[in-house]
Amino acid sequence: MIQRFTTIVLAILAVLLLAAPAFASKPRRIVSLNLCADEIVLDLVGRERIAAVSHLAADPLVSAVADRAAGLPSTRGEAESVLALEPDLVLAGLFTTPATLDLLQRLGRRVVRVATASDIMEIRSAIRSVATAVEEAERGEALIRTFDARLAASARGAGRVRPSALVYQVNGLSAGPGSLADALIAAAGLANHAARVGLGSGGALPLELLAAKPPDLVILSGPADEYRTVVAENLRHPALAAVLREHASVIVPWRLWLCGTHHAAEAVERMAEARRRVAREGRLQ
Repeated sequence: MIQRFTTIVLAILAVLLLAAPAFASKPRRIVSLNLCADEIVLDLVGRERIAAVSHLAADPLVSAVADRAAGLPSTRGEAESVLALEPDLVLAGLFTTPATLDLLQRLGRRVVRVATASDIMEIRSAIRSVATAVEEAERGEALIRTFDARLAASARGAGRVRPSALVYQVNGLSAGPGSLADALIAAAGLANHAARVGLGSGGALPLELLAAKPPDLVILSGPADEYRTVVAENLRHPALAAVLREHASVIVPWRLWLCGTHHAAEAVERMAEARRRVAREGRLQ
């Protein structure tokens, strides 16, 4: 009887030992040092697997996941604070402090650098990169399918003649050809007006030029009173107010497209709805 009991116990232990590597293989103490990685990883793994996110993750002005990041430990990426978290995976951007990442790797920590996305294809690549790192490939593909479906729905009804749209932000910052914003504007069925006014891939657009050559749709990142700083005075200028009285506008919060992640689908949806409104109201120039 005792021998039989011992045999059963040993068999159970053997099964548990064989299964252990499969369970242990997934990272259980993930530390993200990059806002864009934060936004992806929070949709791929449970909070119990996240040891810390970046200090920007809970900032509602720049983070698309601020509500969900609230309450999670955060880090500014100092090597000592990251090591104290005992991570088994560190997610970082390509430009995250190299000295910190090199030290973490020398100490045997696994570091995965996630490239910054500047177009739709690279958004998919970033999701797959994080999903592979956290060993949630199926969830990653599901996230991509949902993202693609939202983009497809936004593109419906876009005609061959597309309304022109121009990003106009604090300090006159805009977005030209080759930028992530440019790719999202196209996905919404709009034509980026930046090229028509001679703007390169990015930079400041003089308010005088916006007033002289306005687009069909002005894309703002927030209401004028959201930024109580001197560099945001352009958003409160009477000349801009005059443009907005005569032309359509839409607010697309910067947090939705600061990072190239699946959350940019909401930015595209907002712009696509504005495109439909412009068409309904017959406000094409």
